[in-house]
Amino acid sequence: MVYPNCPECRGENTYQLEEKYICPDCFYEWNVGESTESKEDTGLLVKDANGNLLQDGDTVVTIKNLPVKGASKTIKAGTKVRRIRLAEGDHNIDCKIDGFGAVALKSEFVKKA
Repeated sequence: MVYPNCPECRGENTYQLEEKYICPDCFYEWNVGESTESKEDTGLLVKDANGNLLQDGDTVVTIKNLPVKGASKTIKAGTKVRRIRLAEGDHNIDCKIDGFGAVALKSEFVKKA
């Protein structure tokens, strides 16, 4: 019998145990009826405050003053941020801002330029 590749690590050593497939390489388990589309295939979807889809390398503008933890000043509204990188998590934009250095921003506080 041929089992689907693991959607997590793309391993070929998967097997079925009752109603689940199991990958012995990364220990990922998924239901028999679930899609086997890998996480890399689905991509990371991040939207700005207006609902526009963001991509790596985009330029965004902050829409409000943002306090920076550990810094004495804030990032002012209207600050242009170039060459963003999308990341997973609560602060889903990694970038560098002149005068602050590397910063992680929430996409709900920026709009696409």
